Amino acid sequence: MFESAIFYAFGAVLLLSGIRVVTARNPVHGALFLVLAFFTAAGLWLLLRAEFLAIALVVVYVGAVMVLFLFVVMMLDINIERVREGFWRNLPLALVVGSIMVAEMVTVVANHYWGAGGAPAPARYSNTKTLGLILYTDYAYAFEIAAVILLVAIIAAIALTLRRRKDTRAQEPAAQIRVRREDRVRLVAMPVEKE
Repeated sequence: MFESAIFYAFGAVLLLSGIRVVTARNPVHGALFLVLAFFTAAGLWLLLRAEFLAIALVVVYVGAVMVLFLFVVMMLDINIERVREGFWRNLPLALVVGSIMVAEMVTVVANHYWGAGGAPAPARYSNTKTLGLILYTDYAYAFEIAAVILLVAIIAAIALTLRRRKDTRAQEPAAQIRVRREDRVRLVAMPVEKE
């Protein structure tokens, strides 16, 4: 009963924070709600006893999102002084998001100590090994299709953002291979000087 209540509470927070990511007008607020959504999803993974996925979600996505957000801020050339002025204005929302994340983590840890968990796992059980076996046996084709889609997306992103500049100099290997000695070396006959 307690575990179900935690699940529905986390699910509600995840749903609301996901909606706020899309509807927030301020990019700082959107990023904070996205971090809250990732932490909440990690809490749900912990409730499902998938610790590896929870840690991977926090480490990869929260770290990647923050780095991506920093790149976006740098590319948009946002005035840092204006951002610093808005720090106190964004502080209440940051404190609310942070306190919700802390409350979720405390709830997950308290769930472990209050004994509201399900049946204990067998000895020497590894959810990472089970996840790998299922992923690479039952869902091997789906995993490979996802990999191909990501590869196509990477190539498309590079192709869309690649622009040739006229002021840059680059090597042309085809032109270098076609060169003959007569094109590059000229023999000049000079009279010998005598002292």
